[in-house]
Amino acid sequence: MSNLMQSIDDRTKLAGTNRLEVLLFSLGVDRETGRNEVFGINVFKVREVMHVPEITRAPDMPRGVEGMVSLRGIMVPVINLPKFCGMQTEDGTEILMITEYNKHVQGFLVNKVDTIKRLDWDDVKTPPPMIANRMGGLVTAVAELEDGTLVMIMDVEKVLAETVSFYAEDEIFDGIEANVFDQEITVLFADDSKIARDQVSSTLDHLGINYISANNGAEAWRKLKEIARQAEAADKSVSEVIQVVLTDVEMPEMDGYVLTRRIKEDPRFAGIPVVMHSSLSSEANKALGEGVGADAYVPKFQPVELAATLKNVINGVNA
Repeated sequence: MSNLMQSIDDRTKLAGTNRLEVLLFSLGVDRETGRNEVFGINVFKVREVMHVPEITRAPDMPRGVEGMVSLRGIMVPVINLPKFCGMQTEDGTEILMITEYNKHVQGFLVNKVDTIKRLDWDDVKTPPPMIANRMGGLVTAVAELEDGTLVMIMDVEKVLAETVSFYAEDEIFDGIEANVFDQEITVLFADDSKIARDQVSSTLDHLGINYISANNGAEAWRKLKEIARQAEAADKSVSEVIQVVLTDVEMPEMDGYVLTRRIKEDPRFAGIPVVMHSSLSSEANKALGEGVGADAYVPKFQPVELAATLKNVINGVNA
């Protein structure tokens, strides 16, 4: 199955083009709806695809967690996606996708994988309420392929938060010191995952920082332009209104690379640092962020590290 995975060099060239490549997969035919839903996952996050090896099961596993597999000496949790999504299928799970999110490795059981498709983020939209409600908030975006097939981009961060739980512990905020700035600070942040937005909001609350949120890069850009218009009307600089932009990388309509580049190319936003905040935490992705002008790159779901990074960029601007 390795022939599905293209070279990393080819995929990194997509940064800043508002494109991504997704690996299509199926969870099987739902007995209730009769539909065989098609899902997509960013190829960057897939380490390998294999037939299901022997799974070590244990009692009292969280919902959807089948057990663990040994992968070259490392124990990897295995999540049964059809079971987690509440899909009643008769097809079984034949394939294990090994994925990496924010340096955490886990496997997803699926019915089958299909092919890799290149998509424009412009064509990837927020899901309509009917789909969002039917999937219980698990879908962050949808895209229609040339043949009319609807591809749903799953909020994997929500899946991980509700299964292996390493995103949802209150203790991850321990050590964040509040009210460390001598002026009022406002951050505009963008992320398409509700789990991620909630954690960013909590981190900023712990810091005592005001914030404006957006659900994707296009919405963030619209809000930034409106802030710039209002600032000009009030004879202010934009940096008097917001002091930092924090952006996810993967987002419908406009990704974080394009958003960052637009901010850095627009003189109205001069002097406002942009911090990229992503579960794509490899050195290659950090270099791509730097290439479009990001001032810092911090992994998701590390609130203490995010807080420290924000302090550094804010203090650097105000030094």
